[in-house]
Amino acid sequence: MDEAEFWQLVDGAREEAEGDPEEQADLLVERLVRLDPEAVLDFARHFESRYDRAYRQDLWGAASILLDGADDDAFDRFRCWLIGQGREVFEGALHDPDALADLLDDFDEEVDGDGEELGYAADEAYEQLTGLVTPDLGLSAPPPRPQGEPLDLGDDEALAERFPRLWDRFVEGDEG
Repeated sequence: MDEAEFWQLVDGAREEAEGDPEEQADLLVERLVRLDPEAVLDFARHFESRYDRAYRQDLWGAASILLDGADDDAFDRFRCWLIGQGREVFEGALHDPDALADLLDDFDEEVDGDGEELGYAADEAYEQLTGLVTPDLGLSAPPPRPQGEPLDLGDDEALAERFPRLWDRFVEGDEG
């Protein structure tokens, strides 16, 4: 499976699920079990490598604004959700996390920002196909800590300064 096929699966499931991350995960599992086990492992490698790429301080800051705070677990779920938003949103956020203010149509923290089930879709599909637990994917170890300049996620002033568009749209916009 190449990168284009990976994103086609992600996008197709998201569109059919109308943006609901849990439904998207269920649809991904349904689609992945139609493939052979090696293709499912390829999907898992693509997902995991993007998940690791998104382990960055600046994305954590953006997640903290969108989710009104984000601990380790919330940020893990956010990274899965971000992948689930598709290539344009994912790559755009990696290029400039503040651009999420423009890349996201809307954001409801009750539904959006938590894609934990997406992170397990390949594992579930692989187990359904083979009856086995997903083997080691052979990827490099994930970074031990988020990449980039540390941010004080509790400092609203610093977050507003670092992510002005996100802050204006999702914090200031909610207060008015």
